[in-house]
Amino acid sequence: MKLTIIGNGVMAQSLAMGLIKSYEVEMIGRDINKLKAIKEKMPQIEIKQLEDKEDINGKNIIFCVKPFALESVSVRLVGTANILISILAGTRLDYLRKQVKAKNYVRAMPNIAASVLQSMTTVTGDLESKDIAMKIFATIGQSVWVHTEYQLDIATAVAGSGPAFLALVAEALADGAVKAGLDRHLSTQLVQGLFVGTASLLKHSHPSFIKDSVMSPGGTTASGYSKLEECGVRNAMISAVNEAYNKACELAKK
Repeated sequence: MKLTIIGNGVMAQSLAMGLIKSYEVEMIGRDINKLKAIKEKMPQIEIKQLEDKEDINGKNIIFCVKPFALESVSVRLVGTANILISILAGTRLDYLRKQVKAKNYVRAMPNIAASVLQSMTTVTGDLESKDIAMKIFATIGQSVWVHTEYQLDIATAVAGSGPAFLALVAEALADGAVKAGLDRHLSTQLVQGLFVGTASLLKHSHPSFIKDSVMSPGGTTASGYSKLEECGVRNAMISAVNEAYNKACELAKK
């Protein structure tokens, strides 16, 4: 199967890096210089500058432009795609149907871990395309089908935006170790290992069980955990997810 990615931004490139291991991939974008640079990094990918009348007839499209660019790009597309998979945050299926012609429509929210085949992708849309969409995203990590766009928008705030939230935590942990006196390279190495190990534990244990297993009475973890609660870290994470979800809803209204 050949996949056509429309867009050449960070998320489009992350998807391409993962998908080229299992599919023939074509990337169409407006910036030919950026496309050429991508081609140098991924020689097996096909590149093409977006034309004024870009023929998408029969193609399997993964739409990766920014939400605000949807109309300016879709007006240049002609023909009817076989399937349109959109990763545009907050952009409803009904609106996509008005902008781009396709036999079937799917919304998906992968994350940048697609580049290392570890994306957590949420998918919804026309049931006729469920199997093909799930198969595509299973090649770049884990994929979960949800039954409503409402659920997908919430998932966007967790799995789509989540890598940025966790990156902030990782950076802060490393900074804390440096402040205490550990070399930066050692701090970074420790945090990397910490995230890998904790991710494995989360596959088998509830977060509260992991926390209770580490926190001994009157110990170092209890002291540190108390400070996290004092500083409102739990509430900050909850608020971050809700703000990201609200932004997705705001984009949908536009």
